[in-house]
Amino acid sequence: MEEVIIATKNRGKAKEFDRIFKAKGMKVKTLLDFPDIEDVEETGVTFEENAIIKAESIATLLGKMVIADDSGLEIDALEGRPGVYSARYAGNEKNDNANIDKILEELTGVPENERTARFRCALAVAQPGEETITFAGDCEGWILTERRGTNGFGYDPVFFLGAEGKSMAELSSEDKNKISHRAKALEKLEKNLSFGPRTKS
Repeated sequence: MEEVIIATKNRGKAKEFDRIFKAKGMKVKTLLDFPDIEDVEETGVTFEENAIIKAESIATLLGKMVIADDSGLEIDALEGRPGVYSARYAGNEKNDNANIDKILEELTGVPENERTARFRCALAVAQPGEETITFAGDCEGWILTERRGTNGFGYDPVFFLGAEGKSMAELSSEDKNKISHRAKALEKLEKNLSFGPRTKS
């Protein structure tokens, strides 16, 4: 059975990838299976650059195919912030509530029609000796003035989806996984990447 490494320690992300690859007869491992591997420093200025850095670094280290993602929130009124700094926007320690508090404070007085935002996700697929390929997905919405809902994580409670009439945190996990930025990127990956054992010509 072929093996694919997902460059994450997030169990929720791992389940989304596992669904695709198990159906194709592939075994999924994550960085939780490689505790000696240190976190890769994300020095890119875009989600795509960070995903490529992570995927290529670990693919080179392990000599296997690696898929990495980088994702976050872009708010138009904040000139695209928090962007690649989404996870640690309020400080070096990841703190979802502190991050939300910071963007709500920065958006004080900004009218609803100017609070447009989007979640973005970039996936990078790296294999030793081959060119890295990337896939992207996004989800459009706008930022509420207060939290709504208890599902999800990160900025979900203040990210409102017009078509759904709900915040991301008011959706069930099943519904979120149909429309999220990561779901869209995964769909592109699944459609455009060939998996499974290779045959010799």
